[in-house]
Amino acid sequence: MKALVQRVRRGRVSVEEETLAEIGPGMVILLGVGDQDSEDEARWLAAKCANLRVFVDESGKMNRSLLESGGEALVVSQFTLYGDVSKGRRPSFIHAADPEIAEPLVEKFTGYLRDHGVATSTGIFGANMLVEIENDGPVTLMIER
Repeated sequence: MKALVQRVRRGRVSVEEETLAEIGPGMVILLGVGDQDSEDEARWLAAKCANLRVFVDESGKMNRSLLESGGEALVVSQFTLYGDVSKGRRPSFIHAADPEIAEPLVEKFTGYLRDHGVATSTGIFGANMLVEIENDGPVTLMIER
């Protein structure tokens, strides 16, 4: 499982001009599920994202977590994180999980974030979405397990 995490001032996801979810300060988490992933990875990754210290404290240091900062999370499923471009010019997605495996794990991940106390919104699994990200910093991290 991979999460491309961005600290944001705001984030929004839309489908066909309709806004599905919008957050203020927090994290946009682009989430990819691999063909070998399980619920254990979803649980671990949700805890990592909720507790990752990327928000500034009173001293201006990245020392606060999403939980401590009171920020929100926007989770967007993104199988393209498993795109392999090592050969040729067209990405191969052979290591991305099939939708019937990936969708429940994305839902589990989102549920685990909420269980940690993070206000969490999502896009629609498998939809062609417009994702707007106002990256703060910029702070962007890839987390894999």
